[in-house]
Amino acid sequence: MDEDAVKDYVDHAQATIEAAPQMDEANTKAAVLRDFLDLLDWTIPDNTQLEYSVKAFGKTYKVDYALILDGTPVAFLEAKGVDTSLTDKHREQLEAYLKNEDVNLGILTNGQEYEFYRREVIETKVNVNTLGRTGLQSLPERVTTLRAFTKDAIQNNEWEKILNRIKELREARTTLEREKDDLATEVAELFSERISGKITPQTESQAKEMIDRLIGDIENEINSDGDSSDRDGLEEPPQAVVEKDQTNSNGAYRITFFDGENELAEFGASKQVDVFIEAVEFLANNHNLVSHLEPLPYIPGRTRPIIHTEKAVDEKKMKQPRRLGDDYYLETNLSADQKRREIKRLSEQVETDAQFNENW
Repeated sequence: MDEDAVKDYVDHAQATIEAAPQMDEANTKAAVLRDFLDLLDWTIPDNTQLEYSVKAFGKTYKVDYALILDGTPVAFLEAKGVDTSLTDKHREQLEAYLKNEDVNLGILTNGQEYEFYRREVIETKVNVNTLGRTGLQSLPERVTTLRAFTKDAIQNNEWEKILNRIKELREARTTLEREKDDLATEVAELFSERISGKITPQTESQAKEMIDRLIGDIENEINSDGDSSDRDGLEEPPQAVVEKDQTNSNGAYRITFFDGENELAEFGASKQVDVFIEAVEFLANNHNLVSHLEPLPYIPGRTRPIIHTEKAVDEKKMKQPRRLGDDYYLETNLSADQKRREIKRLSEQVETDAQFNENW
């Protein structure tokens, strides 16, 4: 599986949903989710059983799709119609199916929203953890998680390695983010002791930049498709509390800039990408952002340029470039965490503070 295949699925599914935005469950399965199973290389009836009987809450239920290898279910996909929003009741239902049937992987979807789950047994406790929740348009940013659910990955026992690696990377990223200042101080103190105390201020600043680059590299690896050195995107943390989809119909995503206690500007939009672009344009037009980043390209990690005069540099290509004024391009194929982090980094370059509302 690669990102292009996921994008093809997204384009087809989106067109289908736009043509029939109130599809019920039966039509959603036939028109959208059968293609989703094909994307993961599961086929009906070879290795996918419809209406598979499961036990839950002391009763017998039917899970919509059981993905089966050697006669045993290895993953469940519970489907709802496009006309039905996913709820906690649906999540509890799938969680019970996974626990009671000793199945390790689960997907809950209505064609527009996709949620991924993993059952784990730690000592004697059985947990079902959220691997991620995302909207249809953001599926290309979830290639790694999707790959763990493919028939080949499960058949070859690669799925566990994939998900464990993601978990390790997320834990490392969280530690670096939480302890960034302390780590930078320790690096500066080490240089002071071994070389000279006069370089401590420069060393601490450069250590923070190094940690930021490392965090960026970790984020890039998290969503590698395994076939390309150009790694992009960020997946959601493996827990019940996850970020909202990148399109918010219930309220705008907002970014507010401050100079000390003084509010400089506020930007809001229903899509993260729109407010992201507006915020960067504000910094560029009102605070000479580009002059603080020169020489371009601005590459916070070691992969794609985020801001540049061209769409590519040395085979490092932007995936979704958008115009930034007349002379520059801005990479917008970033996850919610990456957008927030880049806005924070860029605002610090021009000595302003960026704050985000709760929808982020």
